Amino acid sequence: MASTPTEARGRTATSAARNTRRNEIVAIALLALSALLTLCLLSYHPNDPSWNAVGETDARNMVGSIGANVAAALLQAVGLAATLLPLLLIATAWRRFRTRRIHAPLSRIIGLVLLLLAAASLLALSPIKPIADASFRPGGMIGAVISGVLVNGLNTIGAGVLLVALAATGVLFATNFSFALAYERIAARLGDPSALLPMLVKRFNDWRAKRREHALVRAEREQELLKANQSAAGDELHSDGLRSRVMLARRESAQAKEGAAGVTAIRRAAVAGSNPSPEAEVRAKLAQAEAELASIVARPSSNSIAEPPPPALTLVERERTPLAKRTLNAVPTPAAMSSAAGRPSSDAKDKDTKGKTDAEIEEMMRTAAVVRTDIDEDEASIEPAARPAEIAAARRAEKLAAAMSNYKFPNVEFLRPAPPRHEQADEELLGLATHLAEKCKEFNVTGQIKHICPGPVVTTYEFKPDPGVKYSRVTGLVDDLCLALKAESIRIDRVPGKPHVGIEVPNPHRETIHLREVIESTKFIEPTSKLTIALGKTIDGLNYVADLAKMPHLLIAGATGAGKSVGVNTLIVSILYKARPDEVKFIMVDPKRLELGLYADIPHLATPIITDPKRATQSLKWAVGEMEKRYKDLAGWGVRNIDGYNTEITRRNAVEEFDEEGRPWKPLPYIVIIIDELADLMMVSGHEVEESITRLAQMARAVGIHLVLATQRPSVDVITGLIKANFPSRVAYRVSSKVDSRTIIDSNGAEQLLGRGDMLFLPPGTSRLVRVHGAYVDEEEINKIVKHVKEQGEPTYDESITQSEEEVSGTNGTGGERDELFEQALRICVEMKRASTSVLQRRLRVGYGRAAAILDAMERDGFIGQADGARPRPVLGRAYETIDHWDNLQNDAGA
Repeated sequence: MASTPTEARGRTATSAARNTRRNEIVAIALLALSALLTLCLLSYHPNDPSWNAVGETDARNMVGSIGANVAAALLQAVGLAATLLPLLLIATAWRRFRTRRIHAPLSRIIGLVLLLLAAASLLALSPIKPIADASFRPGGMIGAVISGVLVNGLNTIGAGVLLVALAATGVLFATNFSFALAYERIAARLGDPSALLPMLVKRFNDWRAKRREHALVRAEREQELLKANQSAAGDELHSDGLRSRVMLARRESAQAKEGAAGVTAIRRAAVAGSNPSPEAEVRAKLAQAEAELASIVARPSSNSIAEPPPPALTLVERERTPLAKRTLNAVPTPAAMSSAAGRPSSDAKDKDTKGKTDAEIEEMMRTAAVVRTDIDEDEASIEPAARPAEIAAARRAEKLAAAMSNYKFPNVEFLRPAPPRHEQADEELLGLATHLAEKCKEFNVTGQIKHICPGPVVTTYEFKPDPGVKYSRVTGLVDDLCLALKAESIRIDRVPGKPHVGIEVPNPHRETIHLREVIESTKFIEPTSKLTIALGKTIDGLNYVADLAKMPHLLIAGATGAGKSVGVNTLIVSILYKARPDEVKFIMVDPKRLELGLYADIPHLATPIITDPKRATQSLKWAVGEMEKRYKDLAGWGVRNIDGYNTEITRRNAVEEFDEEGRPWKPLPYIVIIIDELADLMMVSGHEVEESITRLAQMARAVGIHLVLATQRPSVDVITGLIKANFPSRVAYRVSSKVDSRTIIDSNGAEQLLGRGDMLFLPPGTSRLVRVHGAYVDEEEINKIVKHVKEQGEPTYDESITQSEEEVSGTNGTGGERDELFEQALRICVEMKRASTSVLQRRLRVGYGRAAAILDAMERDGFIGQADGARPRPVLGRAYETIDHWDNLQNDAGA
């Protein structure tokens, strides 16, 4: 059935509406694509990870990793010509909005490709240098290849002409644009087409003429303003110059008279008729200089008094304004001129000398700039609301182990937050730097103060000595600078990586470094090591942490009250924030019974806090035995260190490869031995203590045993050369003499510290000292943390750690009597058909030392075989026979 005209029109309108809606949707999509492509190109960063580059951080591109890949591909392919693509998409979207169909015949596609390639090649020929840290060329790789081929045959100019022609051809193919039509339309608007080019030239010349006129007017105004500004200060500075000009003119006059004495009258007349003689010129100069000088001398002094005082200088103006100009007095008095006598007075000489000195000090301060350390994201403390999430993220490596236990780490809220920082004003810092430069100049130590770096405790002035000034001359000014700056102590040391000398001056208001600042920082949270220590902050105010596992042992020394005990407490608290009781065990030796008593009965302790020096000596011997046992276990498992051992245990437990009793293997904990006062142990049994410490320091790192030795008596009979040689990492607090400083860190400097936690830290593997301001934690904060830790569980002590050999073996010293548990232990070995120290420890509830002694006795009597690494020992036939014999004896006795 044929449709009516009304129905046909309805279908046509419906189809047109549908096409219009479709066009708008396509146009919106094209505009969105052009916007995304524009953002990709604008936010391109060379360090973003892309298809041909690997970045260390997440993509900084506004469109993410996809945008980074797209931008890298386009810019490296065609360079800046890639910016034509968003314009093309916008033009296409505009045509779609106008309900026009987009026809893309082959000629248009060829034109677009030709335009893009020609633009890339032209950009490659341009003098633009590689962009974005040389990550891509202006024309990309394609433009570089095409331009290189054309330049080889046509040279640069010929290649440029050809590429411009190709670009114009591409525009004609890709669009409906016509150069002739464009010229006609422009000419029609401007008038006669033949007069278009001359008119354009005329307008360009008029524009250049107006620009020159404006430039001349501006230059005249600036010159008048400069003369007006120099009128006041110029007169004062010019007076000294006039005086020297007068003297110079008089000397030239005398020389001219002597030179003109041998000239004849005829010669003088002839020269006088044409050019003035040298003598006349000199007399004219002299008269002019004396007239100017007299006018300044006769000027009333009330004018200078009536002038308002100069405005206060800002930091930028202070750096740009010469020091001599800032310190000039008003107008000099006529008596200070003393020009009538032809020579300056003593006051004028003093002023000249002072002006010269001020100029030299100004030169020393010319490059001085205050550089404040900005705490970036890696150093910034986490926000209070994000602390639980950050701490959980930092411990993601031990999520499985944490889920298996109910242990909760201490909260950072147990520590006090840091108060607001007090910053010195820039003017105060620059004034002190000027005073410092003056004192250096007094002792002929010249140079330039480059940077001023304020910190929480000290401010570092980076001083660059002039060529020929020795470093020893600068360090020799320590005492003189202390007197001049009224400072308690000043330390001078080289600045690493710079040709500067750092002069560390104490701040008038010293800040206290609270432990919470460092505990909350990402430098402490991110490391997965259980032995991460929050030491404090550097002189620049940056958080500083260290890893005891990498040291691997630490020697701490300093005078009484210098902060040594607080440093030991900071070390212990840092480990409590990072490790569970099954991961780290402490052996604490506190002969003074005062310092470490706060940590009594925490579950991290392997033994009660040791106060008896003899028991402490025995604990060191036990540590040596534990070290040897662990090495045997590591060798039996074929691993090299404790981390590999624990990893292997985790793997075996995951696949259910358990021990001979069917129980999961237990990982080895780290053992940290803390001796608060080494001097007491050395006095009681110095040789045994030194021998044990030396063996542990040399070998115990791989098996996870670490030493922390602290003493307040840094003498050579306590810190012996053998001990110091095996402790590469050391901390020196303030000491009383250079000798003590050299005893601890093999160099001077500790005697110049400020106390209260101010330390010099010697990191492992380097000889460069790092000055750190130690973090402070008080007794109340420690009590809160210890209370929380005690609530997590009770300690499991090993009595054999502090027992002597006789106590461990269960004998009274005769040596031939067996342990009272020997028979029971032998029955257990026969029952299990294997002999293992761990089995005896669990079944008999004894320590490792006693169980190992029983096994050694069984081996001597021929009941078990020899040890084979970590594998259990085999039970020999004599053991079975002995058990049967004992059973028969018991049966006979019962009958």
